[in-house]
Amino acid sequence: MTLYTTDYLEFYLTLVSWVIHNGIWAVLVASGVFAIPFLTIVIQEWLRARSEGADEGNKGVLSALRLENRIFVAIVVVMFAGIPAIDVSFNTLQFDRSRSIQCQVNVPLPTETGWSQSFSTLNNQSAKLPVWWAFVHTLSRALTSAAVAAIPCGTDLRQIRMEVDATRIDDPVLAQEVADFTHDCYGPARAKLFMNRPDLSDEQMYDVTWIGSRFFLDTAGYYDTYRSRTPRDGWPYDSARDAGLAEVPSGAGYPTCTQWWTDSTGLRGRLLAQVDPSLLTRIGGWAGFLSQDKVNDSVIRAVSSPRQQKLNQGAVYTDYGGQIEMTVPNVATRAVSDVGLAIGSIAFFPAMDAMRQALPMVLAMLKLALVICIPIVLVLGTYDLKTLVIVTVVQFALFFVEFWLQLARWIDSTVLDALYGWGWGWNRPHMNFDPLMGLNNAFGDMIVSFVMAMMFLVLPAFWMTALTWAGVRVGSIASSFSEGSKGAANAGGQGASAMRKK
Repeated sequence: MTLYTTDYLEFYLTLVSWVIHNGIWAVLVASGVFAIPFLTIVIQEWLRARSEGADEGNKGVLSALRLENRIFVAIVVVMFAGIPAIDVSFNTLQFDRSRSIQCQVNVPLPTETGWSQSFSTLNNQSAKLPVWWAFVHTLSRALTSAAVAAIPCGTDLRQIRMEVDATRIDDPVLAQEVADFTHDCYGPARAKLFMNRPDLSDEQMYDVTWIGSRFFLDTAGYYDTYRSRTPRDGWPYDSARDAGLAEVPSGAGYPTCTQWWTDSTGLRGRLLAQVDPSLLTRIGGWAGFLSQDKVNDSVIRAVSSPRQQKLNQGAVYTDYGGQIEMTVPNVATRAVSDVGLAIGSIAFFPAMDAMRQALPMVLAMLKLALVICIPIVLVLGTYDLKTLVIVTVVQFALFFVEFWLQLARWIDSTVLDALYGWGWGWNRPHMNFDPLMGLNNAFGDMIVSFVMAMMFLVLPAFWMTALTWAGVRVGSIASSFSEGSKGAANAGGQGASAMRKK
């Protein structure tokens, strides 16, 4: 039998969990503890018969029938859910790539990743699964995969936004050069723009708000006339261009702002090198209606900007507060709340990013813990059928949590796509579109960002709580996801807290 997994850590821990499970079961059998539940069943039925007292019925026959039924159920549970029977190893485990194939994303096999080195630590060990748990694993994975396949494919825009926000200019020399470019080129060009007051379209008005403006690059009298005020090593001294300027021993020249930005050794290319190429590819794949140059410019704009750009001026949705016509107290209150959201997001967004990354690991660890607990839980439950059903439901519930995490990810990205996407010739709610579709967004949509981030905890918690409606009490497991990812979330927020203290 082949067991499928969809996570690298789960692929590794599945075998580990069953190896430990087999060891615990072997200890229970060798010590004779596995037989204690049968003795417990006999004692329970004897005490039950004594407590009922004598009456008109034949208590001896009735007690014997009860004992026979419970012993028979216990034997069946031991045979199918206790005794390991089906071999499992890395040869029978298989990494399920059906979802990645469906969404045309190339996901490497575990043997093609760093996990291949971890497999050697198990020394090619194998384990055996009881028939029932092999069936539950297969059925749970099949139902979960089918549910996940029903979710439409899409680009994870939220993760892209987080990666863009996390991208920094690591080279301090490059960061200083960006500041020099702003001082020598962008500042004078903006001042000249304000003095000339040309008629600009809405797109151009938005374009001139950053240092790589196409208007300043393509319009005569701006970047083509201003130059670097200090020599730059990437451009040799040109007697025609640099006439009247001091020559330095290194031979560095004074490039024009256009050369300084667009040349092969220019700022634009070096800033673009700070961004992961796969990130640019993903953004370009989503914004296929734009050229790659425009996509690259948008990413560079986010990376080089001293602050996050504000893309939207309108309301995202109709909330339960405020008025149609904002009064002075409304304006003041909203301004204070926006500042609070902005400050809170500095720590909240990195924390939620860390939580998103940690949740699949927490889920894999919980599956590991459940498998290890199964032998002891069955023994303590005296091989009762009700105990078997509860553990089965818990295992299926843990598998199905993956669907809720995938759904939360898809909804999270779809909200961004709906608000900032652009396609098929019609506009979305926010008209001042930017290829980063809100990836460097600020005030207007922060509440949506807060709510969407929490869905990664709320949806699994709701799923676990819903199972209690069927009489299965597994709601407390939901707190394990919050507790398990709390450390990563807190650590993720500490970086922003440390930056704010500086």
